[in-house]
Amino acid sequence: MAQATMAQATAASTERSVRYRWSGLGVIALAQLMVMLDMTIVNIALPSAQQDTGMSDASRQWVVTAYTLAFGALLLLGGRVGDLVGRRRAFVAGAVGFAVASVAGGAAPNAEVLVGARAAQGVFAALLVPSTLAMLATTFTEPRERAKAFGVFSSVASAGGAIGLLGGGVITEYLDWRWCFYVNVPIGVAVAVGALLLPAMPANRQRVDVPGAVLSACGMLALVYAFDQAATHSWTSPRVLGCLATAVVLLAAFGLTQARGPAPLLPLRLVVDRNRAGASLTIALAMVSLFGLFLILTYQLQVVMDFSPLRTGLAILPATVATVLTSTQIAARLVPRVPLRLLVVPGLFIAMLGLLNLGRLTPDSSYASTLLPTQILLGIGVGLVISPCISVATYRVPPQEVGVVSAFVSTSQQLGGSIGTALLNAIATSVTADRIAGGGRGERAVTEATVHGYAVASLWAAGITALAAVLAGLLITIDLRKPAQASPEQARATEGDLAPSN
Repeated sequence: MAQATMAQATAASTERSVRYRWSGLGVIALAQLMVMLDMTIVNIALPSAQQDTGMSDASRQWVVTAYTLAFGALLLLGGRVGDLVGRRRAFVAGAVGFAVASVAGGAAPNAEVLVGARAAQGVFAALLVPSTLAMLATTFTEPRERAKAFGVFSSVASAGGAIGLLGGGVITEYLDWRWCFYVNVPIGVAVAVGALLLPAMPANRQRVDVPGAVLSACGMLALVYAFDQAATHSWTSPRVLGCLATAVVLLAAFGLTQARGPAPLLPLRLVVDRNRAGASLTIALAMVSLFGLFLILTYQLQVVMDFSPLRTGLAILPATVATVLTSTQIAARLVPRVPLRLLVVPGLFIAMLGLLNLGRLTPDSSYASTLLPTQILLGIGVGLVISPCISVATYRVPPQEVGVVSAFVSTSQQLGGSIGTALLNAIATSVTADRIAGGGRGERAVTEATVHGYAVASLWAAGITALAAVLAGLLITIDLRKPAQASPEQARATEGDLAPSN
């Protein structure tokens, strides 16, 4: 009798889990939408915010970088906190905190407060995002459902970018750039309330690696700050070299603490796996190009080509549309059927072709001949890369450690975005300054120098993307059609643990 009752209870629990997990995917996707929306909506509003707050061209990228840097630097800690307190609690706290920080950003009276609010948004996003990926990875484990769920997740992220571009244009043109922050408030509230649909996963009471958290955050900060300072100082200046050396020392110390510590923030055995390391590195390098490119496109369209904010949003839309369509209609269908590097490597080369095309940019380039083809190629390429790489990175990870692995993947993405924005902005501004110093200072000469800086930065982005393609081809060898590829130790560790939690 007791066994029958237990069996009925188990069946009811399983039915409830199946019924709610797709609804839970909607809540998870909405949270990701909010995070990605805020990235692109601010890009469109940035020229207006820069003028309003008096930011210089060299420092303007900190409105973007403060967010992505805080996000990337604290993701590992956020993933561990989610494991400690429970992922649903971390999810709700992240959503509410993100909304509050958005209010502060919208009300910012000056550049310093605006950058601080963006950093606060990054802090709470670092708490929110690892929980979303962790719940997604442990809920959808069957290959076809997993591919579909990750396809939806990736496409919603791209759709968030598209909505941000359009919304940012409309809000900036017809209301005020400050409303680009306030729009996060109702979304954050909806996410916090919708979290009731998510499973209350148990906490893992393991102590936090505070030294590791401090070393990783400070090391990443020093690294990005070095690239930022290269925009106003030479690459061989003592300040830039000092920051780079500091970053190397801090990150090396972080690696040592993770190898020897009793409760590491990032267990190295999880990231030295060839495929997981390859997928994370590929995502990071792809984001270097993508984030830097959006900054270039925004200023090329609004400053050089004199597009309005709304028209700029519409003009950048093809990249995100191409990403959504490719991710949901091509990648999601092919992930369970082909070796993943046959998607990732061609995708990176397609994106590289788009960036090479942007390297031909001149002040007289038309949107149809240069910017549009670049966006379509880049969108297709990214659509073939991100979802398969996330699936590889989180494949067959034990549930008790999926939070930290998800955080590592997100860290790769956000750190790549931070470095990409700082690096490509530094390259563009340095090339522009050198061109102006060696030529005329008239309006036409300045415009030509500015666009030349954008073109050179795009060629650097193309080279970085080509490097990502080579590394992905060498490192990503897993075939999700062959689960037997997992080692016996992995199979024993994960067998029975990958079922969705209630």
